[in-house]
Amino acid sequence: MARHLITSALPYINGIKHLGNMVGSMLPADVYSRYLRQRGHDVLYICATDEHGTPAELAAKEQGLPVDEFCAQAHDAQKAVYDGFALAFDYFGRSSSAENRDITQHFARKLNENGFIEERAIRQVYSPTDGRFLPDRYVEGTCPHCGYDKARGDQCENCTRVLDPTDLINPRSAISGSTDLEVRETKHLFLLQSKLENEVREWVARHDKDWPQLASSIAHKWLTEGLHDRAITRDLDWGVPVPADTWPELAAEGKVFYVWFDAPIEYLGATKEWADQDPENRDWKSWWYDVDTDVRYTQFMAKDNVPFHTVMFPATELGVREPWKKVDFVKAFNWLTYYGGKFSTSQKRGVFTDQALEILPADYWRYFLIANAPESDDSSFTWEHFTATVNKDLADTLGNFVNRVLSFSRKRFGDDVPAGGEPGEAETRLGEEIARLLAEYEEHMEALQFRKAAAALRALWSAGNSYLEEKAPWLEIKTDKDGAALTLRTAMNLIHLYSVVSEPFIPATAKTMREAFSLADDTAAWATPEAAKSLTSVPAGTPFTVPPVLFAKLTDEDLETYKERFGGQDA
Repeated sequence: MARHLITSALPYINGIKHLGNMVGSMLPADVYSRYLRQRGHDVLYICATDEHGTPAELAAKEQGLPVDEFCAQAHDAQKAVYDGFALAFDYFGRSSSAENRDITQHFARKLNENGFIEERAIRQVYSPTDGRFLPDRYVEGTCPHCGYDKARGDQCENCTRVLDPTDLINPRSAISGSTDLEVRETKHLFLLQSKLENEVREWVARHDKDWPQLASSIAHKWLTEGLHDRAITRDLDWGVPVPADTWPELAAEGKVFYVWFDAPIEYLGATKEWADQDPENRDWKSWWYDVDTDVRYTQFMAKDNVPFHTVMFPATELGVREPWKKVDFVKAFNWLTYYGGKFSTSQKRGVFTDQALEILPADYWRYFLIANAPESDDSSFTWEHFTATVNKDLADTLGNFVNRVLSFSRKRFGDDVPAGGEPGEAETRLGEEIARLLAEYEEHMEALQFRKAAAALRALWSAGNSYLEEKAPWLEIKTDKDGAALTLRTAMNLIHLYSVVSEPFIPATAKTMREAFSLADDTAAWATPEAAKSLTSVPAGTPFTVPPVLFAKLTDEDLETYKERFGGQDA
């Protein structure tokens, strides 16, 4: 049985992320990881905060903190939110770790030895006031295209045009605000991607039939346009330093590797961080080095990260000429929009993950986001859609089923699962339907088709309601008490089955449903379709309790409150 290595795109360190970021990477990776673990696979789910680059330094400056202190605090704040969403990382690391520093420097040395790094002189903006060269984002000014007066040297956030610092009108230092800027010559390291283009092209082609169209098409678009040599160093105070034993002059000047170079290497670095916590029992290289036939590696990311993971980082891995594990399957997502417009961290537009948890527990969000994941195209978050989904699927279809079955049974038969008669034709039909739907659910989960998997899970819940309506135990009990007892016992077995198979989507609720039954030896990790068909996991006589309401229905007043706080159609 293959081991499964899973990573999701690293969330950047400067601020709490919005729901679009959550559904585009970390949440689906968690759902898939949980599913695989339940099926008995050996899984390692790795993620980390991406901490280098100019935005980290600028954010630290705004808060008046040293950048290392800012990043440590921001990492803890992000991790707290992810814990709140029940993201079950095996390890959540930091790209500023010593492990990532060492592996990044090793990769750079190997690329240099193999002729894929070149030192080049370039012209760059220099601030005499600050006494330093200014990377792209350290230069601000007026956009020459739209007139936005806070455009950055790499891109205008207002019109999204890509810029060079020298394009800006009235440029100024983002550090001091000084307009006394010069253009001077300086040296940087370039990764010669052009020399690796054919190897990358051949590697991508081998995955054409495996990867989703979104990931494959983006990779081919970049390759069609041609791979250009790219600078992999910057003039920053915060980053992985260029090793002095290989580039003494650049190291003396304080050059560091650029974030796009070291961030993907942090997947390896975070795995080593994980292993270093228990070195006697964990071997990080067993997941990453010379393991092509043993480990299946799946990456999750939004479409803007696809070029880095399908073209640029594979070029790095190919260039080191060592057998590092490369991704087998890239699960790429489109955008989740907010009423059709972009979520924006910098402009605070949309719902952010910490705010979401203030409003409702994580399972509400987990289910909605995965059930509406932007897989084939962009999808839009609206409060109307969210409210309708919560009420119909979670409160009515699942929550109401659980509550009315357990409440009615306790009222009429006491606190133990009733016995009743032998299963009949209705139970046989139900078992067949459950087996069919569970097989469908498994098929979609194996294929990483999350919206389809959510629909199959919803259909499993609906099958219980259809059975209950058909048997109507509240009427049945008047003429056939044993028949009503059988109906309720069967429904309780459905609840237990739901607690098992719903766990990847709604783990807290699944735990509550499972704990409603006092089973002496409840170790079921999963139920195969054939085993689920019998609906006998909770025998008669098992004590049970009625849990609190699993999902509260959202009211029109709730809807208006949310829209007033976060904006609705005018967002």
